[in-house]
Amino acid sequence: MVHVARGGDGPLLVLLHGLGATGSVWRSAADSWPGEWLAVDLPGHGRSAPATRYSFGSLAASVAAVVGSGPVAVLGHSLGGVVALTLASGWFGVDVRAAGGLGVKLRWTDEELARAAALAAKPARVFPTREEAVAWASKLAGVPLADGVVEVDGGWRAALDPAAFGVGAPDVAGLLAVAKAPVVLAAGEADPMCPPEHLLAAQPGGVVLPGVGHNAHVERPASLGPVLDRLHAALVA
Repeated sequence: MVHVARGGDGPLLVLLHGLGATGSVWRSAADSWPGEWLAVDLPGHGRSAPATRYSFGSLAASVAAVVGSGPVAVLGHSLGGVVALTLASGWFGVDVRAAGGLGVKLRWTDEELARAAALAAKPARVFPTREEAVAWASKLAGVPLADGVVEVDGGWRAALDPAAFGVGAPDVAGLLAVAKAPVVLAAGEADPMCPPEHLLAAQPGGVVLPGVGHNAHVERPASLGPVLDRLHAALVA
């Protein structure tokens, strides 16, 4: 089961969160979209069931199952941005007219991948109180996340399935090459995970968002205006 939240009316924008977060992180940014929006809790996150295996393809297939055939624009943050680009390939049956990737980490070291694999192999931490679990879930997501916890035997834990850390490094160049729709990459000018020089090397026309970091959609939702404008123009063209 994949949990979704909806709002608005008109051209549809699908919103995909980053690792550890939930669809609720898009709540403020979604208000700026001139149409309908659909915010997904990816498998293993929030109120969605865990996956048997985490890959960008399996996550894209799960999103495709709840979105339908389209036409849609898709905007994802970090992990969700890679899923958005994966959907733009057309391999999953969704008529994606435009895709956006915000804060996608474009360069990975062997050490970073080893650390992610180690996290994926660890069991979820259980805390005696909900408040402690919320603090841990928020740390994992990098943003405040009141809805990112579940109650379990012995207490509370982050809703995030630790196995999701094992999704691996994306082939962004390959996904850009096979995209069947316009793609825009964007990142905050102070994003340590996707610094402007990495962004513009991957896509010279990428959008650098001033005054924000990795979580621009939470830090300053209005900063996404240029990205939303491009997606909307391509969707309604």
